[in-house]
Amino acid sequence: MSETTTTLGIGSRVRHPAFGDGVIIRLHKMVYDVCFMLYGVKQVGKEYDKWEIVEALPPEEEVTFTEAEKSLIKILKTYAGIQEEIPLGDRWEKGMLILQPSDPNLKAKELPIETFFHKIVMLRDRLRVMEQRINSSNLTDEEKVNLQQYITRIYGSLTTFNVLFKYKENYFVGEKTN
Repeated sequence: MSETTTTLGIGSRVRHPAFGDGVIIRLHKMVYDVCFMLYGVKQVGKEYDKWEIVEALPPEEEVTFTEAEKSLIKILKTYAGIQEEIPLGDRWEKGMLILQPSDPNLKAKELPIETFFHKIVMLRDRLRVMEQRINSSNLTDEEKVNLQQYITRIYGSLTTFNVLFKYKENYFVGEKTN
């Protein structure tokens, strides 16, 4: 390896011209194992210089599998839209969402609340992916901030549904006032 080549550590984020965004998950003597969002795990030579280093983390002397696994899970959840298991509040389990029109001649629509809840969680996950894609795009900082403000407002509009979540850490959060 040449003197100018930087050795990247586990958790470093890269953008490969062919494979797209990826994260280094394992170090070998001559290659990295890189997990790419669309192409899975690929080996890339340590001397490869055609990719963009998005975030370089220094290699550590010894990294345990657990630490690497936690880093990879966090990164994949953030950037790949992997859905985590979000529990519905106990009081809503096996419940029904009933939409009753004001016109008595029209039939009410019933929907299992778990189905509705699942759609709300999918919406939140897709918003997170959109947010990350905006942040990692080639837009100017001003454009990113402008789009981010819309996403924050969307989260704020969705706070009505927080009553469905079992744990507060899963709640939607909009703009915070001081």
